Amino acid sequence: MARHLPSRRGPFRPGRGGFEDFYHLLDDFFNDLAPTKARLQDFRLDVKESDSEFTIEAELPGVDKEEIHLEAKDERLRISVQREEVVDEEQEDYVHKERRLGSMERVLYLPGMDEDRIKASFQNGLLNIQIPKKDFLEDSKRIDIE
Repeated sequence: MARHLPSRRGPFRPGRGGFEDFYHLLDDFFNDLAPTKARLQDFRLDVKESDSEFTIEAELPGVDKEEIHLEAKDERLRISVQREEVVDEEQEDYVHKERRLGSMERVLYLPGMDEDRIKASFQNGLLNIQIPKKDFLEDSKRIDIE
C-alpha cells in the first residue's frame, strides 16, 4: 500500500533511509493540507444589521474581483467565487503542467432586503456589501375591506 502513496519526490520507495521515509511521508501529508493560492475554502464573513441596512464584510484574500459573483433573489444573497489556475513550467530537464479549478459559495437569508439598491466594493481582498432594508410603510399597500 505504501508504494502507491503520492510524493513530491516521485513514487514512494521504502528502504531509502529508515526514518527518512517516514519524514518524507509526513512532509507530503502536511504539504497537501496547507492552503495554496488555488485552493479555496469557506471564506470568513461578518454580517451586521442595523435598523436601516445590512452590512457584510467577506474576506477573500488572493481573489480577483472578476472571480466574485453576487446574486440577490427572494431575500437571499449568494456570494460565490470560482477560480482557475493554470501552471505551465518548462525547464531544461522537465515539463510541469497543472490545472486547478476551485469554487466556494455562501448564501445568506436577509429578510426585508432591498434587492434593487445593493452596493458592493472590493479592495485588498475585502468585499464590502451594503444592503438597504425595504421601508415597510413605503412598500405597504392599503387594503380596503368590503
